[in-house]
This record gives sequence, structure tokens and C-alpha cells, in this order.
Amino acid sequence: MNTIIGLIIIAIGSMGQSSSYVPINKVKEWSWENFWLVQGIFAWLVFPLLGAFMAISLPELIAVYSANAGAALQSVGYGILWGIGGLTFGLSMRYLGIALGQSVALGTCAAFGTLIPAVIAGDDLFSPKGLVLLLAVVVTLLGIALVGYAGSLRSRNMSEEERKKAIKDFALKKGLFIALFAGVMSACFSLGLSAGIPIKEAAIAAGSKELFAQNPVTLLVTIGGFFTNLVYCLYMNRKNKTTGEIGKTSKPILINNLLFCALAGLLWYSQFFGLGMGQSFFEPGSVMMAFSWSILMSLNVVFSNVWGIILKEWKGAGSKAVAFLAVGMAVLIFSLIIPNLF
Repeated sequence: MNTIIGLIIIAIGSMGQSSSYVPINKVKEWSWENFWLVQGIFAWLVFPLLGAFMAISLPELIAVYSANAGAALQSVGYGILWGIGGLTFGLSMRYLGIALGQSVALGTCAAFGTLIPAVIAGDDLFSPKGLVLLLAVVVTLLGIALVGYAGSLRSRNMSEEERKKAIKDFALKKGLFIALFAGVMSACFSLGLSAGIPIKEAAIAAGSKELFAQNPVTLLVTIGGFFTNLVYCLYMNRKNKTTGEIGKTSKPILINNLLFCALAGLLWYSQFFGLGMGQSFFEPGSVMMAFSWSILMSLNVVFSNVWGIILKEWKGAGSKAVAFLAVGMAVLIFSLIIPNLF
């Protein structure tokens, strides 16, 4: 029963993340670098900080970080690398669309983000537990591959006009390369969470409920990611001469943009808030705990493709492409229960 509750919580967070790019479409008159940075302030600073305060108070948070400075620096460092993945993640959706872009990037992220922490932790991937984990990851990648193949079929079956209408800057080869790179770098978020395990344990010792104990670690990783994005957005401000753009926005547009950026940030953060809560219902050291990162990524792929259907990215793709998409999503859902079959 606890496992089911954990899966439901992670699924709710995943649903939020997969919806986070929809509010951004409501932002008006701002260049990409400005709305990306503003939504990032909410997604990577404001809401993660509030989440950390749900675990422990500010004085306790500072004390926990100070006592585990090495782990804290590692988490921030991995967050900086993850931030690079986040930047290219947005480009993957620009060239491939929400459905295919998230699918390829999240598939790569799922594999690296699950297996590398297990290896670093010293787990034997050829032990019974390790083999189950490998099987679950392989099935996840199979589901990702099927969804990706559905995307390639879609690109073949759609006319040039339909393709540009669904995804304005569609470019399959360029998009796939960027999505793979984004996936590898995005997996650093998982490495940052693993590096911060001593901080999580210290938060519990300081009185945090296990339900929220990972939030202080998540904050460190997102701070690192924010730094990367801040540097890049400021560079784009200078290059495109958009530094004063926000200040020149009329009050109604400013309020509109801030509200939708805040909503996008909240929805995005919900995936890691839900991940930490969901993991608290899994047995420590279990395959489900080790596989939880892939669970989140699989659900992100499923829900992102649901949005792809809603936004008509699959219109005109052909029945064969839609069939492969459906099978791929079914395989991803099946992968969630594999650790409990053995």
C-alpha cells in the first residue's frame, strides 16, 4: 500500500512538471531570456526555499548545511551541470516539440540518473537486486524508444506545412542531438540528490519529517542550476539588448507575466517536491527507491505526450505513429511496477 501511495504522489508531481510549459505560452511581450529567468526565480529559488522551510527552520537549515559543507558543495556543483542540461532541454522542445523533445531527453536522463548513483553507492548491478534495477531501466528505455520511433514516423507522415504548424522550428537531427546532450546533463540532478544524502539524514536528525527531508537537498541543486541559467540569461540580455525590457512592461502585462511565470515555476518544482515525498513511502535501500528517478522520468514522458496530443502535435501523424506512441506509453507505465514483480 505504501508503494502505491508513493507512486501516486510522484505521479501528481510529474503531472505538474509536464504542464509547466503551458503557462509560459501566456507570457506576453517578453523575450525568451527574460521570461525564462523570471520563471526560474520561482522554480529554482522561491518554491524550493519554501519547500526547505517545510522541513526545518532557517537556523537549522544553515546549521545542517554548515555541518555538511562538502556534500552541500557537491550538490550545488551537480546543480550547475544540471543547469546546462536545463538550458538545452528547452531547445530540444523547440526543435522537436513537447512530446518528442521531452521523451528523448528524459529517456537519456532516466538511464544515467538511475544507474550512475547506484554505481557510485557501490551497488552490484549484477546482484539479484541490481539485475531487477537493470531490467526496469531497460524496459523504461524500450518505452522511450517506442515513443521516439513514433515521433520519427510522425515527422515522415506530416506535410511540411503541418510540421511547421505543430512545431515552428522543427529540426529532427539537430533536435535529437540537443535532446541527448540535455538528457545526460540533466541526469546530474539525480547525482546532486545522491550527493546530498548526508544533508537529508541531518535534516531528519534535526527534526524534519521524512516526508519533506529531501527538500533542503533539492534547494541546493536548484541553486546551482539557477546560477547557470542566470549567467546565460544575462549574456542573452546583453547580446539582444533586452536588459530593461521587464521595467518597460505595462502594469497589466507585468502582472499577467509574473502570475504565469510563478505558476510555471510552481508546476515545475512540484515534480521534485513530489519525488521526495513519494520516496519516503518506499523501503530504504529497495529497488523501488533506486528506481524512483526513472519512475519520475517515465511519468514525465507519459504526461508530456498527453500534452502533445492535447496541443495537436500528433495531428496528421498517421495511425501507425499513434499506435507506437500508445504502446510506448503503455510500456513506460508497465515499467513502474517491475520492481514489485520480483
